[in-house]
Amino acid sequence: MGRPKRPDESGSIYHAINRGNARGAIFRKPEDYDAFERLLAVGIARYPCQILAYQLMPNHWHFVLRPTEDGGMSSFLRWVSLTHTMRLHAHYQTAGEGHVYQGRFKSFPIQDDEHFLAVCRYVERNALRAGLVERAEEWKWGSLSRWLATPEPEPKLLSPWPVPRSPQWDERVNATLSEKEMQTIRRCVNRGSPFGGRQWVDTVSRRLGLETTLRCRGRPKKES
Repeated sequence: MGRPKRPDESGSIYHAINRGNARGAIFRKPEDYDAFERLLAVGIARYPCQILAYQLMPNHWHFVLRPTEDGGMSSFLRWVSLTHTMRLHAHYQTAGEGHVYQGRFKSFPIQDDEHFLAVCRYVERNALRAGLVERAEEWKWGSLSRWLATPEPEPKLLSPWPVPRSPQWDERVNATLSEKEMQTIRRCVNRGSPFGGRQWVDTVSRRLGLETTLRCRGRPKKES
């Protein structure tokens, strides 16, 4: 079976993730994270894509993105991943030692309402969930710490959200997501299925040809 269609429409919102090959590290020291953020600034200046939320982790990254032209997300992430790979190999002198990333990034569409806020919470508390910090905003390489800083540190990366943040957003991010939210978002990550209300998901899935991402995996049971 071929790869499922990956939507990338202007004005829509997507969660995107990619991991290091064999879950290996893609950031080894603080300077690696800083260099990647500078790379992101160049990328959003070159390609029609906005960063709404993100988190860089030792062996993977998360983005919540909004392309401003059709195909903008793919162009942006393709360039970022390729350039990051070349620079990492050059810095650590590891050219010829294998891939940095496990493959192409995964993504899924997000409805621009409370579902968007749920995904942003999921992304911005990733380091807290992994036990790397005691509070989510303590992780330097993500959108929450940038949003709380006044003004946003250089290089500026973030674009305005389509819906307002909840009051005391940092406290909401630090609060644990429900098990249902976690399971649903992780299923969307793994399958590339839209995340939103039932009617929105049905409509978007039909329009984008993503119906197969909603089906249970495995062979159907045989009738007796």
